[in-house]
Amino acid sequence: MKNNSFISTVKGICTVAFLALNTTVYAQKTVDISTISEKTLNTILEKNRAYYSQGKVADYIPELGKMDAKAIAFSVVDKSGKVFNTGDVSKKFTMQSISKIISLMVAVNEKGEAHIFDKMGYFGSDKPFNHFSNLEITGKPLNPMMNAGAILTTSLISGDGEKPFLKILDMVRYITKNQTIDYNKSVYESEKSTGHRNRGMFYIMKNSGLISGNEDQLDNYFKQCSIELTAEDLAKIGYFFANQCVRFDGDSTYKNADMAKLVESQMLTAGMYEFSGEYSRTVGLPSKSGVGGGITVSVPGKMGIGVFSPSLDQHGNSLAGYHMILDLAKQYRLSIF
Repeated sequence: MKNNSFISTVKGICTVAFLALNTTVYAQKTVDISTISEKTLNTILEKNRAYYSQGKVADYIPELGKMDAKAIAFSVVDKSGKVFNTGDVSKKFTMQSISKIISLMVAVNEKGEAHIFDKMGYFGSDKPFNHFSNLEITGKPLNPMMNAGAILTTSLISGDGEKPFLKILDMVRYITKNQTIDYNKSVYESEKSTGHRNRGMFYIMKNSGLISGNEDQLDNYFKQCSIELTAEDLAKIGYFFANQCVRFDGDSTYKNADMAKLVESQMLTAGMYEFSGEYSRTVGLPSKSGVGGGITVSVPGKMGIGVFSPSLDQHGNSLAGYHMILDLAKQYRLSIF
């Protein structure tokens, strides 16, 4: 009897192991991301193109209101660094809040994570990106992804005048391997002339001692938000953080797994404004949006995704862009959860 029981137990273990192996193999077969192609992206783009009609182009910054609501682009950089594009891939738009992940990297590289986050939190938020949140209570921003935290982050980058901005611009150029990237001066002037809410945040933090400089530091923030690029550039940025800060062409000058983890964790918890929690549930990928209509996405260890469509939902995220990302994530089971 004991021998029979032993044999039955072994058979049971083998059966479970066999089923587990087959389940894993099946999952791998159904998530073959190497099949992604421009045709794949185009099919998804065309399916979601019409979402622009349900949103609205940001117009609280007058220059942004001039964007063509129907413009749309979709880009992926796969694990090998190969680029796939579809839609209005040559269309340029401004980074806006997407620039926050670059300024965070530059600031932490210079000052260290402890120094930066001693002045702000790692918290998510249920409030819009331009909300004062707990500034009026503790004086400290909730995180570096909301405007207050991003303004503070940029102010902590060393250098006089526009040097902090130039460091951010140079990093964007490096990551994308695109030296032609620059900021849109008209958008910058428009942001500066209408950015009174951001100016209010700046002075509250100056009053609490977090910021010691003058409005040159705020100007640097307005400039970084005005950096102009394409969906392909965003896909390359997404790839960079998805692959431990290694560039899409294999350049490992800034390779830093811990930095990538920091930035991706902030993207996941706060990168889509107050929609971040629901976005984590539906898409499940570190992402950062901007009111210019772009979203950059990191699929850890796999790929970078960039989308563009300037018509926004009520949270300030690209409506068609979100649905393109969602469809791709579902089709290839890209969620990290």
